[in-house]
Parts: sequence; structure tokens; C-alpha cells
Amino acid sequence: MTAAVTFLASGAVLVLEIAGLRLIAPYVGVTLQTNTAVIGFALAAIALGAWAGGAVADRTDPRRLLAPLLVAGGALVVAVLPVVRFAGSVLTGADAGSVLLLAAVAVVVPAALLSAVPPMVVKLQLASLAETGAVVGRLSGIGTLGGIAATFATGFLLIAVFPVSGILVGTGLVTVLAGGAVGFWLRRRSGGSAGRVPLALFLVALVGALLAAVAPTPCQAETAYHCARVVADPERASGRVLLLDTLRHSYVDLADPTHLEFEYVRAIAAVTDATAPAGRPLSALHLGGGGLTVPRYLAAVRPGTASLVLEVDPGVVEIDREQLGLVESDRLRVRVTDARVGLADEAAGARDLVVGDAFGGLSVPWQLTTVEALDLVDRALADGGVYVANLIDHPPLGFVRAELATLRAVFPHVLLLAREEVVAGEDGGNVVVVASRSPLPADAIGAALRGHDLTWQVAGGQRLAGFVGDAEVLTDDSAPVDQLLTPYAAPGS
Repeated sequence: MTAAVTFLASGAVLVLEIAGLRLIAPYVGVTLQTNTAVIGFALAAIALGAWAGGAVADRTDPRRLLAPLLVAGGALVVAVLPVVRFAGSVLTGADAGSVLLLAAVAVVVPAALLSAVPPMVVKLQLASLAETGAVVGRLSGIGTLGGIAATFATGFLLIAVFPVSGILVGTGLVTVLAGGAVGFWLRRRSGGSAGRVPLALFLVALVGALLAAVAPTPCQAETAYHCARVVADPERASGRVLLLDTLRHSYVDLADPTHLEFEYVRAIAAVTDATAPAGRPLSALHLGGGGLTVPRYLAAVRPGTASLVLEVDPGVVEIDREQLGLVESDRLRVRVTDARVGLADEAAGARDLVVGDAFGGLSVPWQLTTVEALDLVDRALADGGVYVANLIDHPPLGFVRAELATLRAVFPHVLLLAREEVVAGEDGGNVVVVASRSPLPADAIGAALRGHDLTWQVAGGQRLAGFVGDAEVLTDDSAPVDQLLTPYAAPGS
């Protein structure tokens, strides 16, 4: 019994930690800071719970508290779901305050209560000082195994099969039931007040489960990586917007693939228009899929174009098929894989075009930003091939400057496409970068931008060099993308 209780309590904490990150992502995004906040608060809760549990166990009979702690911890794991979802409607955004507060709400109290269980189990098992090391070591090992099992089961199985709501409610209720069973067992063995659990704790679990059923959720579907939904454009009957977590990720016109709603997509289209003769089919590789807006555009304006899309999230691909009209063929293929892995598998010199539009929250996954990643892009491109990528940043634009410096370390010809205020360093948002081993037609790209109703500037040469300044080159060994990125404009700007 003691081994099972320790295993369960430790495992439930790790389930809460992993699921908690997924729970808060729709409101604050998935960034290094989000991960850090959840992990940090979980570790703090474990430390606090273990310290407090051990201290209380020395002053009070653990048999009185063991079952109530399990039931209370499990009940609060259930209650975390509605609490975060109600709070998330207010605490939205990637600012540090929202991230820290929502992460704390998601994990601290239930994790601390459950972490107080193992030291109380240790206290119950200590018959003499002669066996202290063996008891502590055995139960510590069992608790660690519980955490390991929960980590692998959640990350590899539960997230893929169940929604986060089901994982949290299920874990919490299992823990509550286990606490009730422990209480019953202790009463049978010890009598008195041992194992008694206040009815109110069971009611908390019940109320939490009921609130979980009605708590607002921004998700139509919980994919392996995102909270996803598709919404109709009220101003365009055939327009659909794919939202992933906090971002409007893609816009797809189901009736007209040449309608490009987002400015950055029009900028990418302008590059493809200007760098290859009109109508000529291309061999294109797309790093990141989303709604597959650019592959659909190329298929429409350049019949015969062969596009391979590398999309890491199978759930997004399923949404594309079911709600966004994606029809795959030998000319439009989707491969579910990390884009860096897919790049490494590309044949040398096979692609006329590589499009970078992969995002984890507001940042490009760091492994796609480095010299080593861009070397793979360069290898995949044919002579005269073009790499075009979407980036997001705000002043001081540290990430965009660093990525441009990295591009210039790999490619001899690089351009920045952005609004004049961005090029001047006064504003931010989406920008598009272009790189090639062959000279780029800056004037033709500028004309194509105007043809797509964009007043963006084309910055190259000395102006680009001045914009980049002494920005660092990103490498696999050092790519602090999340630290360089400024996700939102400053208030009032």
C-alpha cells in the first residue's frame, strides 16, 4: 500500500506539470518562458510540499493526514481545470505577469499537497533508526519511478489519446478514489480518527468535475501541440481562419486559393511571383504547414508545382483535411515530421523554393533558425533557388536582426521585406526575409509587393547591413531565440 501511494502521488504531480503546460498554452502561448514557469513552480511546489509534509509528520500522526492529503490533492487537480480556464479569459498574453500567475495557479497548490504525501509515508515506515536509509531510499526510488512513468505515459500516450481536460479530471479522480481507499484501509487497521476524510474534500472534487464540464474553452480540438479552432470570416463567406493557441495562424479561402488575407503571406507570394517566370511550376518545400495557404496559392497560379509540406502536428493536418478543404495528391504532399528532421532528409539541389513559416507560439522553433539549419536549406535549394521565411518580432527587433545575421553568414544575397517603420526600427510585427546564392531581383520584388497591395520596403545592401548591426549569429550551440524575441509591441506604441 505504501509503495502504491508514493508511486501515485509522485506520478500525479508529473501529470499535472505536463498537462498544466498544455492547459495554459491557449492563453499565454508556448514559449521557453511558459515552460520555465510551469517547471519552476512545479519544483517549488514539490520542495514546499516535501518540507512541510516532513515537518508535520514529526508532530502529528501521519495516519490522520495521509488520506485527506491524497483526496485534497486529487480534488484540486480536478479543480485546476475550471480555475485556469476561467482565469485564462482575463490573463491572456505572453507578458511575464500573465505567464507566471497562470502557471502558479495551474500547479502550485495541488502539487504541494501531493508532494507532502511521500514524507508522511516514510514516517509511517520507519520502525527504527537502523533502517532509515533503506526506507528513505526505497520510497524515494518508488516516487521517482512514479514520476518517470507518469512523464512517459502522459507525453507519449495520454496527450495523443485524451484531451487535457480528460487527463486532469481523470488523474484527479483516480487520486481522490485512491485517497478514499487509503482512508478506509487505515480505519480498518488503526481505528480512531486515522484515515478519516472530511466530506467537503470529496465535494470539492465533485464540484470541480462539474465546473470542468461547463468551463469555457477556446479549443475546438486539442492536437498534439495546440489548442486549435477554425472560425468563419463574417465578411467573406468562404473565408476561414485557423487559430492555434493565441495566434491567428492561417487564413484559407475555400473558394479562391489566390485570395491572400494576411500581409506576410502576400509578401511571400510576391517573392515567388518575382523570382521565377510567371506560370512556371516549381519544386517547393514548406517548413510548417498551418492551413497550407502558400502551397494552395502556388498550385493555383503555377499549375504543376510540386509542394512538400513538413508539419509537425498531425492534428493540424487532420483539421486541414476536415475543415479547410485540403486534398492531397502527388503534387501536394504533407509529411508529419519536425521540419529540421525533414530538411535533413531532403535531396541536395532539388528545390526551387523553400518557404519557412513554422511557429511555436510567437517564435520560430530555434532549431530552424541556426547556421546549421540554414546550411540544410542551402543544400536543398537548386542553383538559383530561393529561401523565403516569415518572422515576428517587435523593437528592439533582436531576433529579426540575429536571424538576418545568420542568413548573411550562409547566403551571399539577403533581403528584408517589411513596413518602413519596421525597417527604421520603430515598429514590429511580421516581416519576411529572402535569401539565395544568386542575386535577388529587389526591384521586381518591390513591384510584386505593390501588386499585392503592400507598401512594404525592400531592404538590402548597406541599409540591411545597418539594420543588422552587430547582431549575433545563431548556432545550434547558441540560439537564444525566446530571449531575443520581443513578442508584443510596447503599450502605447
